[in-house]
Amino acid sequence: MERGVISCPKWHRALWFLLFNMLFLSHAAQAEITCRSCHLGNKWGARELLPNFKFREAATELRGEVFGYGDGPGRSGAASAESRRLRCAGGSAERGPERAGCTEPRLKRNTDSRLHAKGEFSESEFAKVKVSRVKTNGQRKTRDGAGGPSATRYAKRAKRSSNDDESRPAGSAQSQDPGVGTIPAAGRRVMRSELRWSGDERRAAGPRQEELKVNSSTFALTGDSSHNQAMVHWSGQNSSVILMLTKLFDFNLNSVTESSLWRSTDYGATYQKLNDKVGAKTILSYLYVSPNNKRKIMLLTDPEVESSLLISSDEGATYQKYRLNFYILSLLFHPEQEDWILAYSHDQKLYSSVEFGRRWQVVHERVAPNRFYWSKMGLDKEPGLIHLETSISEGQALYVTCKLQNCTDANKGKPFPGYIDPNSLVVQDEYVFVQVSTAGRPIYYVSAKRDVFTPMKLPKYTLPKDLHVISTDENRVVAAVQEWNQNETYNLYVSDTSGVYYTLALENVVSSMGPEGNVMVDLYEVAGIKGMFLANRKTDNQVKTYITYNRGRDWRLLQAPGKDLRANSIHCELPYCSLHLHLHVSANPYTSGNIASRESAPGIIVASGSIGSELTTSNVSVFITSDAGNTWRQIFNEEYAVLYLDQGGALVAIRHTPLPIRHLWLSFDEGRQWNKYSFTSSPLFVDGVLGEPGEETLIMTIFGHVSHRSEWQLVKIDFRSIFNRRCTEADYQTWHLHNQGEPCLMGVKRIYRKLKPTSRCVMGKTYSVSMTSGPCECTEADFECDYGYERRTNGKCTPAFWFHPSSMSRSCTMGMTFLNSTGYRKVVSNNCTAGVSMEYTARRQQCPIQAPRGLHLVTSEGTLTATLGTNVTFLVFLEEGDGARTSITLDFGDGHAVTYSNVSSIEDGIKHIYKTVGIYRVTATGENSLGSETTMLYLHVTCQLEYIHLSAPFVAVRNKEVNLTAVLWPSQVGTVTYIWWIGNNTEPVITLEGSVSCTFPREGISTVTVQVSVGNSILQDRKTIAVHEYFRSHLLAFSSNLDDHNPDVAEWRLDVSRVIRNSLIQATGVREDQLLVTVLPGLPTAAEFFLLPDKQLTEGKPDKSSVHLDQLSEVLLGALNQNLVQFTLRPGVQVTVYAAHLSAAPLVDTSENHSGSAMLMLLSVVVVGLAVFVIYKFKRKIPGLNVYAQMQNEKEQEMMSPANPTEAPSSSQRDLVHSLEILDTEFNSRPIGCVKPHVHVKFSTELPTYIV
Repeated sequence: MERGVISCPKWHRALWFLLFNMLFLSHAAQAEITCRSCHLGNKWGARELLPNFKFREAATELRGEVFGYGDGPGRSGAASAESRRLRCAGGSAERGPERAGCTEPRLKRNTDSRLHAKGEFSESEFAKVKVSRVKTNGQRKTRDGAGGPSATRYAKRAKRSSNDDESRPAGSAQSQDPGVGTIPAAGRRVMRSELRWSGDERRAAGPRQEELKVNSSTFALTGDSSHNQAMVHWSGQNSSVILMLTKLFDFNLNSVTESSLWRSTDYGATYQKLNDKVGAKTILSYLYVSPNNKRKIMLLTDPEVESSLLISSDEGATYQKYRLNFYILSLLFHPEQEDWILAYSHDQKLYSSVEFGRRWQVVHERVAPNRFYWSKMGLDKEPGLIHLETSISEGQALYVTCKLQNCTDANKGKPFPGYIDPNSLVVQDEYVFVQVSTAGRPIYYVSAKRDVFTPMKLPKYTLPKDLHVISTDENRVVAAVQEWNQNETYNLYVSDTSGVYYTLALENVVSSMGPEGNVMVDLYEVAGIKGMFLANRKTDNQVKTYITYNRGRDWRLLQAPGKDLRANSIHCELPYCSLHLHLHVSANPYTSGNIASRESAPGIIVASGSIGSELTTSNVSVFITSDAGNTWRQIFNEEYAVLYLDQGGALVAIRHTPLPIRHLWLSFDEGRQWNKYSFTSSPLFVDGVLGEPGEETLIMTIFGHVSHRSEWQLVKIDFRSIFNRRCTEADYQTWHLHNQGEPCLMGVKRIYRKLKPTSRCVMGKTYSVSMTSGPCECTEADFECDYGYERRTNGKCTPAFWFHPSSMSRSCTMGMTFLNSTGYRKVVSNNCTAGVSMEYTARRQQCPIQAPRGLHLVTSEGTLTATLGTNVTFLVFLEEGDGARTSITLDFGDGHAVTYSNVSSIEDGIKHIYKTVGIYRVTATGENSLGSETTMLYLHVTCQLEYIHLSAPFVAVRNKEVNLTAVLWPSQVGTVTYIWWIGNNTEPVITLEGSVSCTFPREGISTVTVQVSVGNSILQDRKTIAVHEYFRSHLLAFSSNLDDHNPDVAEWRLDVSRVIRNSLIQATGVREDQLLVTVLPGLPTAAEFFLLPDKQLTEGKPDKSSVHLDQLSEVLLGALNQNLVQFTLRPGVQVTVYAAHLSAAPLVDTSENHSGSAMLMLLSVVVVGLAVFVIYKFKRKIPGLNVYAQMQNEKEQEMMSPANPTEAPSSSQRDLVHSLEILDTEFNSRPIGCVKPHVHVKFSTELPTYIV
């Protein structure tokens, strides 16, 4: 294969090279935007490797999650003593086996130029922070220029490589680094089969000169050449066991189709395949390790095949298999109890196990993903407590605490009174954060040491669009806030110890979007030196790197090196020119980031960056500092992965390249001089590096492939043979930490014990960082501005224009004291003494007596609506005044009121239940001896609208008014808005009344839709109306046997209407286009027929139309009266159709001896009397009147059916008129609760079922 590649024509190779470069350039840039330091502990128990055969498919899987380092603590556990990293609270759960592609980072086969290096990305790293999401609104964009400058950078570096301008390290003792044609990091993605290696690497295949070598051995995982993913775990310190799970992930099927489990017991020199011990046909998908006992291993099978797990307690030597009845999406190990695990399932259920996965039980349902946390010892009442966020409805969630083995409603706690926004719960160290949105604006709450929740106090006009918690180290909160006028940058704010009051630390810090949609902020905390940070800030559209030594109190630019690699002078004057660094730390433990530092090597920082007026992605070099950022040296003019050996006593560098390599570089003097060593005889495509757990790494394993289709090649490198002796006391020196000559940093002078650069010896496992410190006198530089104060150009802190210093005493109680701010507060963890401490420290004073001011009244949900019959919780806050002596009276507006003696007695809120719908004015009054203050809100109490019905005639006369009525169920639901869409009108009619009148100017079929809006719900009903110039109609009745077969559903009525219509046509000979029939809803069964004029016969002749319709009506009524209209409903069920009479027996005698006029007069009297009674009783317009016009100039006849169907006669008395108006329901003007219509009234939601 390699020979074939070498023989390819140059133009062919160049073409393939260019195509792949263009295809994967944008994706590669994204791969760098990750956050290694911000992973939450043991995200995965093992490292995962991913050979990048399927570039785009693999890219979609990387979501920025990371594995825990080999000996790192669990996610919720405290960081190790050597690991002071920024812990991010976003995502509580350990990401795990999501079936639709694997979400964890995987090491890729190196078709990318970015070297995958694990060894140096331990828990001690600090990152470009993956911030926790308390609130995210809108879509955030990536940093400006993420695409364009990258392309420029790659093009330039490709040109340099093509000219064989090899990167040579500072003080190189050897010739050039192997390999020409280097591709820059994360820039080009080229298939191996299209690459050829040259230079020293090509010559390495033949005879070559004597060269330095490291002690190494190579092992091939035979039979795994097709596997494109791997997870690797080194059992732990003082252990020689390494586990490796290789998998074939099918990107088309989105699942694992093959897997192999390998185990080494000799530090990776040899491996044994364990497929027979886990089941030859078992497909494994994930490897987990207990963070508290590395001997305990957990393997998950692919849930597409079977859902089970395998458990080992002897470092993977033997396994026991257990079935699961759910799919595990993520795991969260307890920080202290090695057998306690939380598992999140695909159906949003949270499970717990106290037997390391052998048995599981459900803890809670509807849990938000990544929003569950273990309790913290010393803060929570018991170790088995779980903090979780559970979904209530769309847009609403609850913060709940639950016992591990007994999560019942009786044992649940609700620390926050009321609903919170979804995906906003963050539990981190001693702080808990939630978010509640009110009127479209978010309010952020914080609880310190599990105390009551208090709104976070940012400067008044910050008006945040987005807020993320960055860090909660050392009893203070660092938050990234995107303000109303920012789009791609964030401002950093730091709090006091309570986490409540925040001041600005740095403006316009660069941000970008992470692989999972998390915000990535360019902030890096240097390991080993407390209070030291690096940040990239955008000023005047230029990104510059700043450094601070006192936790953000002061920031300055970085001084660029004085000379380059060739010892040429670099002319770079501050502030116009400086050194700028890329602060990305890879989320994938195998993918090297841009910057690294270690707790065991204080002062040494290695980072890639550029020199100039701003940070660029072109001409990137690697720089190092040995004195904590005071001076920098350039060590490579291309990007290299630099790893720490022997607790920082030595450095190893491997070049970022997609080409096969066989050399690495070593430095024993803090990067001043580098020596080239070969680690294998044949060039290898490097996929990643795994370092021995612990700071004293001396054994590494390089993972790679000889060719595109070859097996995994595991190269074990033992660096111990390079060191000739152990270090003695004479090999160490003292180093004084300083900031440009200033030794007092964070209030102390710090002196470290470090290895001399000239000493080449092994420090070993017994070495520990030694530091002595001495106190410094306090100066103004040890204090930052307090809340409400801003630093002026002269360095003084003065009150902001919106701030009233007296307001800080609002929580004061008369007779007690409070701290009156001087405008300054000491920087957190600053240990200075004396000096100006008394001048700048807040002074304790007696609490002043104040009248209540700033009284606030809100509901716990932050809304102005409530549901009838449910508890409404009112929260009352007082900004100023003696809360202990201020009484609070709350009038609920419904005739009930309560009074409390002081504010503190209502911290949990005031609950009340409303029994009637309506709008209530709720008033809160605070009063003490000096005065009072009142505030109010208007609460809309509503009832759930369950159903609406639109009452409308089936047929209407053109240009004649028609009444439309919306009937609600329940009838009283609160404030209702009606939206009417009539005919083809493009604009609706909006009313507060449930009835409107309208006319239809054209004949034909018109549609009427009414939408009813109540609270957050909208229901609608629709009817169609046939509009004609003239028509006649009559009600129909049926033989009683039809009711026994009437299911009262729309489809049945439609079918029966069609049968009746056909029967009428057959019996009378009426034309089809002149007859409409509809069966009315409800029982007893009734129907109505409509006769329409013949347009051809009566065009323009109203008199003739009327006569013709009368004649047809007599024909139809005659056939009905003679029982000529019958139909067979089913075999043996013959139904007769009658004409319903317009009288109610026995009030009206229908015998032939009485004249028709007398009958009509009596009927008119009855109808008018009923109408007057209804109008008097219900005081509203009568809805749903059927209008029948005999002539256009004649007086209309009105006919109305009874309002209450219970007043209708029995089925034997079928003369009573039944029409659609039976569906109208009484309205009562008094709000008496959720009033439901009469139980015998049945509604229909279908369209009118008339047949044409």
